[in-house]
Amino acid sequence: MYKDATRGLMGKKGLQYIITDSYEAGQMTWTPAMMEEFETRRGYSLIPWLPVLTGEVIESTEASEQFLWDWRKTIGEMIAEYHYDQVTDILAERKMGRYTESHENGRLYLVDGMDAKRKATVPMSAMWMPGGTGSTLQMAQADIRESASVAHIYGQNLVAAESMTAMGLMGKAWSYCPENLKPTADLELANGLNRFVVHTSVHQPVDDKIPGLGLMIFGQWFNRHETWAEQAKAWTDYLARSSYMLQQGKFVADILYYYGEDNNITGLFSHEFPDFPEGYNFDFINPDALKNQLNVENGKLVTLSGMKYQILVLDKNAKRMSIPVLRKIFELVKNGAVICGTKPEYKAGHFGDKQEFEKLVSLIWDSGKPNVFHSETMAEVLSSLGIQPDFKYTTANDSKILYVHRELQGTDIYWVNNRENMDLPVQATFRLTGKKTELWHPENGEKEDVSYTIENGQTTVSLNLKPNDAVFVVFNEPTKETKVQLPIAEERELLALEGPWEIVFQPGRGAPGSVTLEKLQSFTENSDERIKYFSGTATYTKNISVSESDLTSGVKLYLDLGEVKNLAEVTLNGVNLGVIWKKPFAVNISDAAKVGENKLEIKVVNLWVNRLIGDAQPDVKEKTTYTTMPFYQAASPLLPSGLLGPVRIVSVLN
Repeated sequence: MYKDATRGLMGKKGLQYIITDSYEAGQMTWTPAMMEEFETRRGYSLIPWLPVLTGEVIESTEASEQFLWDWRKTIGEMIAEYHYDQVTDILAERKMGRYTESHENGRLYLVDGMDAKRKATVPMSAMWMPGGTGSTLQMAQADIRESASVAHIYGQNLVAAESMTAMGLMGKAWSYCPENLKPTADLELANGLNRFVVHTSVHQPVDDKIPGLGLMIFGQWFNRHETWAEQAKAWTDYLARSSYMLQQGKFVADILYYYGEDNNITGLFSHEFPDFPEGYNFDFINPDALKNQLNVENGKLVTLSGMKYQILVLDKNAKRMSIPVLRKIFELVKNGAVICGTKPEYKAGHFGDKQEFEKLVSLIWDSGKPNVFHSETMAEVLSSLGIQPDFKYTTANDSKILYVHRELQGTDIYWVNNRENMDLPVQATFRLTGKKTELWHPENGEKEDVSYTIENGQTTVSLNLKPNDAVFVVFNEPTKETKVQLPIAEERELLALEGPWEIVFQPGRGAPGSVTLEKLQSFTENSDERIKYFSGTATYTKNISVSESDLTSGVKLYLDLGEVKNLAEVTLNGVNLGVIWKKPFAVNISDAAKVGENKLEIKVVNLWVNRLIGDAQPDVKEKTTYTTMPFYQAASPLLPSGLLGPVRIVSVLN
């Protein structure tokens, strides 16, 4: 079908990939070849043990549990090989690859999620917007970490996710904009994502039905009829720059976390991750990767893809362990790997004998090996090895900062994310020395120098993070300077821009052509219902006066819009200064400003919600909007909209 649809354009010069979405096929537990498959894989006949599947006990409880483990293991292997791996082979014949999610949330799923993705061109996961789904943000973080661990260990590098999916229930439809999407997108980046697959962009074939078609109750509604479609490049540039930077080099992590067999990452860690120590990053590892991808070099755990880790930690789910995994751990320990965590207690499956299991456990854990830790925490083990945190920070409160570290030849890239919706001064300390520090801003591509201090093998950097900010701290030039202290910027308000404001409304949206407002207020507070329910672009204009002293050399002028709902595009004297879509809603106007009178134009774009509610009013005779489902009612709450301010011009002197 794809070949017909593309007229043979498949592969590098045509259709390159397919996506296998989340596994939602229910229980897959039988095939006509099940008897042969089981005996080939497990080494004994399935037939005598079949009553165990009905709840009967054969031989003993332990023996029956071992059979059930073998049963589930067989099904998991077959799904991985005959579904996921076979898709890889079929596509390879057509010079195509696959993006693969596994089961995403709490669905029944007998195949290991890392096994499902290990041969994917791009391992994939999913993170929904908060609320309205069975998949929590924590479960989504586990899902993305699963994909990221696959990419790091097996060497694919790219980590994708069905991203920022939403449900149109509870007043959510068409209620998204870059500012409220960003915290979720950043949480994906924090867990290892570096390629966004935005869900979803439904094709809009006509222009007279807006906002148009949707995927039932699912969004976001990211398509050409979105109110802010013309301004969307500023948002997609942010996603693209962030992804590009986090595709460079290799991920840096100290901890390799073995989560055991017969359970999935999203099942084990759907509510919280293990107690990972602050400032040390981690990857998960499963039995296949442990047995086939992992070796030891100079005391470090090293994968075939080139990843390096300091310690291997065994989760409590590893209390039940198979003989092949136990043999591999014994080999790693013998070669100098450091391990800690759970000591195995039960042999998984019928393979191997109990005596070998007990002997290996004793040789690893009971023989006093200095590289095997028993009751110590991960933090205590790392400290005993003299390994400092890769990243640590101090703030004035208990604010949460997330980070990712990528390392490539000669350059270290740290991505640092403020999870608070407020300004946050941070003293951030990085585990490296002898390099100059720069700050890179993914929302606009700008770079700046920062103050830093180098001592004791660490570099401490002063960061002033904005609300929900994410920045790249880049170390790429050798330096002998151990302390750089830049002057503190002095900000001064030059002018408060009061009313009146001339506003021109986008035509065809039910609003008047233009109005004059004496003061800034949300459209929803206007007595004119045509303005109250307006959705689209409203252009605010005003003439402002700038004095010669305001344009002093070395001083930067900024237009600060205060509160904006939801995006703004600023033009001064005919010079387009770009789209601003998050706090602070401020833009540098130094190069566009001139002495005397200046013409200011601010295009402000709000969301579809208010117009959809307006069209639901009982007295409406002619609707502006069209949707395939009625997501809003007449009494649904309106969203604040427009330029809310206060608007001011400030000068910044460094």
